[in-house]
Amino acid sequence: MIPGFLAGDPSLSRLAVWLRGGGFDTERSGIALNVDCSERIARRLERRLERLVDRCGRPAVVIGQSRGGVLGWLLAVRRPELVEHLVTLGSPLRDQLDVFPTPWIGIGAVGLLGTLGVPGFFGLGCYRGRCCAQVRADLEAPLPEGVRLTAFYSRRDAIVRWRACVPAQGESVEVRSSHLGMGLDEKLWRELARRL
Repeated sequence: MIPGFLAGDPSLSRLAVWLRGGGFDTERSGIALNVDCSERIARRLERRLERLVDRCGRPAVVIGQSRGGVLGWLLAVRRPELVEHLVTLGSPLRDQLDVFPTPWIGIGAVGLLGTLGVPGFFGLGCYRGRCCAQVRADLEAPLPEGVRLTAFYSRRDAIVRWRACVPAQGESVEVRSSHLGMGLDEKLWRELARRL
């Protein structure tokens, strides 16, 4: 389970508890605050996913909220043998910057801190720079055959524009939830359970 921008693993705790109550095993991403360079964070997530899949003996279901779903897409494209099913909650898969004005404050602040050299923060150069060139290419690549995709989106989302959350492939599911509320929405959880 991968949290969204400016969030950490605790943001998906309620969903994780609910899934465990339904018999699913859940694992955290190890992210305390999702603000690092996409390439660095994707590499850490890939190593973590390798260990989890080795331990369980089968590919994983990767659930990502917002930016977490974008990172999940990277994992699925790079290592399809490790991902059986990608589930995204309000994730801007078509364009990761197709957001309303409010999030730009956080994006700008994090980008400025990273550009000034604060460790663990992405810099403004990550969007077009060499460090994330592979990230950009992987985000434009289709999901490999054999990886299922369920993309949840909401027209009530006031953070990410809903059209950015509806990819050209996979199954898109509309829910009536806020952006931040997707991880807490029991109706969404039931729809998710049906697909798992």
